[in-house]
Amino acid sequence: MNKIKVSAVSYTNSKPFVYGLLHSGILESIELSLDIPSDCANKLIDNQVDIGLVPVAALLHVDNYQIVSQYCIGAVGAVDSVFIFSQKPISEIEKIKLDPQSRTSNNLSRVLLKNYWKISPDFITEGEADAFVQIGDRTFGKKDLYPYYYDLAEEWFKFTGLPFAFAVWASNKPIPEDFKGSFNAALKLGLDHRKEVIEQIENIGNFDLDDYLMNKVDFNLDDKKLIAISKFHEFIKAL
Repeated sequence: MNKIKVSAVSYTNSKPFVYGLLHSGILESIELSLDIPSDCANKLIDNQVDIGLVPVAALLHVDNYQIVSQYCIGAVGAVDSVFIFSQKPISEIEKIKLDPQSRTSNNLSRVLLKNYWKISPDFITEGEADAFVQIGDRTFGKKDLYPYYYDLAEEWFKFTGLPFAFAVWASNKPIPEDFKGSFNAALKLGLDHRKEVIEQIENIGNFDLDDYLMNKVDFNLDDKKLIAISKFHEFIKAL
């Protein structure tokens, strides 16, 4: 049997998943790569991998995608790693720089700015701006560095009353059911060993890794998150 190619995100929030994949027997059945979210999405879209931990915005570009796991990278309220950082209050922003590593969070910022904050700033990818979108480990401990910051998962919750799923495990082709069972068991193994994962990560000043991985990131892909994904997709289509 050919190995199933799997792309996982290289950020701290997916380290429990990676731990599970590395410490279970499933590693013998997969070819694992670690990528930034945008590359993870592109690999699945371009059929370079079979399964990816893909940003949910990218699902709109994957033909016949299937969600293959009950686990995700999500949050119920603040997630503490997906932000708009700003020099001005959100109502005064005229120009905002998007994050080249992100699909979902860039789109989430667009959705919130249009529908929740009801402003229409210019979006740029280079140059100077009043504010910028940033995700992942690069945001750790940065909240004290800027006059204003907006946690996009928290703002989505205020707007919709729903949790948010940033990334899900999805395939671009049918995956055998027995493999999916083993795959989910491996992911659960990692989640069950989050304390060990945290101990292996170098301490980050001014950032609580324990709170982040044990409380802020919600790894369960429940019905409310699936509703949120559908709602988010509709907002993206209307941009």
